[in-house]
Amino acid sequence: MFILRKPTGKASQQTVNKRTFYSLILSLSLAGALPLLSSADEGMYLFSNPPLRQVKERYGIDLSQQWLDHAMHAAVRFNNGGSGGFISPDGLVITNHHIADEFLAKLSTPDNDLIANGFLAKDRSQELKAPGLELNCLQNIEDVTELVNNGIAEGDSFAEANKKRSANIEKIEREASQKSGLRCDVVTLYQGGQYHLYKYKKYTDVRLVWAPEQDAAFFGGDADNFEYPRTSLDAAMFRVYENGKPLNSQNYFKISPEGTSENEAVFVIGHPGRTNRLETLAQVEYTRDRILPYRLARCRTMEAAYLQFAERSAENARRANNNIRSVANTRKASTGMFQGLCSKEIMERKAAQEKSLRDRVSDQTPWQTIASAYQDFDTNYDACMLLENADAFPSPLFSMARHIVRLAQEREDKKYHLKEYAPNKLESLKLRLFADSPMYADVEKTALNAGFSFLAERLGPDSPDAALVLQGKTPLDRAAELVDNCTLFDPAVRRRVAEMSLADLEKYQDPMIRLALTVDARSRELRKVFEDQLSAPSTAAYAQISRERFAIEKDSVPPDATFTLRMSYGKVKGYQNDGREEPWRTTIGDMFTRAAEHKNIAPYNLPQSWQKAENRLNKDLPIVFVATSDTIGGNSGSPVINKDGLMVGLNFDRNQFGMVRNFVYDEQKARHISVSAPAIVEALEKIYGADSLVKEIRR
Repeated sequence: MFILRKPTGKASQQTVNKRTFYSLILSLSLAGALPLLSSADEGMYLFSNPPLRQVKERYGIDLSQQWLDHAMHAAVRFNNGGSGGFISPDGLVITNHHIADEFLAKLSTPDNDLIANGFLAKDRSQELKAPGLELNCLQNIEDVTELVNNGIAEGDSFAEANKKRSANIEKIEREASQKSGLRCDVVTLYQGGQYHLYKYKKYTDVRLVWAPEQDAAFFGGDADNFEYPRTSLDAAMFRVYENGKPLNSQNYFKISPEGTSENEAVFVIGHPGRTNRLETLAQVEYTRDRILPYRLARCRTMEAAYLQFAERSAENARRANNNIRSVANTRKASTGMFQGLCSKEIMERKAAQEKSLRDRVSDQTPWQTIASAYQDFDTNYDACMLLENADAFPSPLFSMARHIVRLAQEREDKKYHLKEYAPNKLESLKLRLFADSPMYADVEKTALNAGFSFLAERLGPDSPDAALVLQGKTPLDRAAELVDNCTLFDPAVRRRVAEMSLADLEKYQDPMIRLALTVDARSRELRKVFEDQLSAPSTAAYAQISRERFAIEKDSVPPDATFTLRMSYGKVKGYQNDGREEPWRTTIGDMFTRAAEHKNIAPYNLPQSWQKAENRLNKDLPIVFVATSDTIGGNSGSPVINKDGLMVGLNFDRNQFGMVRNFVYDEQKARHISVSAPAIVEALEKIYGADSLVKEIRR
């Protein structure tokens, strides 16, 4: 059961919860405008402030505290950016195939491509430990707003206020972790209007149980990604172990044998990533004009490099598969967002939202401050993204080298203190840093060559930053030099090097470590510019806007998404598009029909396992359905449940009209897309012969 407490202390402005600079800049200003909510199914609600009244008024459903507590404790968060849920009392977890594919790739070999071939553990002895995978299960929530703002004086500068909040947050997280033994994260809501302490049970022994072939999970490929109607089985299963035994998961979602039906109310329980709906108009325009074009340019560079690499051989294609899918997904999602923000109607709607608040506020300074902050920071945007956000270094080898260097700096000099290396964060960081995951030199060279080329294109090959990285060499030669002589492929070496002093690291003859050392001072300089020019003034301005908003509407509007557990609601419903009715569901039979229409040619080729089982399957069974519930990226793998708490589906996508949901909600055509839960069971039983899993799920 969640606990919402309000400790004593002095309250004041706000802070930013730092992740990467990409998410920082996109999510920095989430509290600017007053949303014009209607009776639509908008909102990603906190479990500490659930939409009981809205659900009752719209659907006539009374959600009990028992229902909420059960849903909260049955949901899980994947540390690679997805959601999931327990579905049996023995620690069985379900999520999307595209969330699992990172670990399928790590567990694959040249002789057994688990992404292409799929995987099934016939018994628990065959389950494969997923390297570097951490799952989090929320235990409770505390309001720590006053503690976070404690000690901040009215006369403090922007930088001083941010520094005090950061220190308070680290102390709260550290003390809570030590006391509870849980993972404890302070989450910024309403951009400083509230701060909540989320306490998670953390699981790191997570093992792969089942995944279908990619041709079934990603049927239709990139052509169908973010499209509808579509058919696919985007699902996979893991099992959580504790002390070497399957977890006794007391809270889990039972799968509905009947699934869902048209117009039924459904609830999505998951971890939406980042939304930007409460931004000022100036920030929305900056996102449209600067952030998304930059992101799209980088995606195209990386996608072209990976595709060219993959075309050279089947083994290359296997090695690059996960990279290609990841960057293509980002490219297509970003394209949808950009197109949405090119809409005059959407921009006018954002302007009206802002005006509705500003007309009630006498002091217009915060909006002017935010606009000026983005203008001031703009000249440093590319360099900050490329160096400090590491967009120029798209390689796990560099990421590892940077962590090793900064861990040494953290141990020896507190002036280098960075939030991501706080004591309570180190265990999770080291789990991924030391994971025994395959890395391929040819893939790393391809990625770094593309990253270095993008750096030179954006800043100019003769710019000081490009020169610092390239050291007078071509991007191709510099990438080869770094990768060919890198020692960090071996996790045992990484463990040893991570214990070195900074002085020893400076003598260590590894070119990737030396690169991390070489660019670190400049990267930190850019980070400070970001904090001083953009973060500090904007956070202060948004704190003032938050206070004005709360004075008008309190917390009746849910905060923007923060990759923490939320609940959204809606109904199963099709929509009209270009004069035609798009159905609320597609069937297993539709999947076979589409394969036949495309002569079973990729990306509409069904695996042999499906073709052999065709006559045994219930082709009238829905395989995919759409609903109005409010979801975005991060919701992938979210259980979709009904009023009785039964799982009816597994969220995996949005349609093209839902791409702009990061900025505005629309119910007319925007839909989230889910795999039907009964179809997953049907496939397990009749295609994959997973009788023991089916028995476990049906208990």
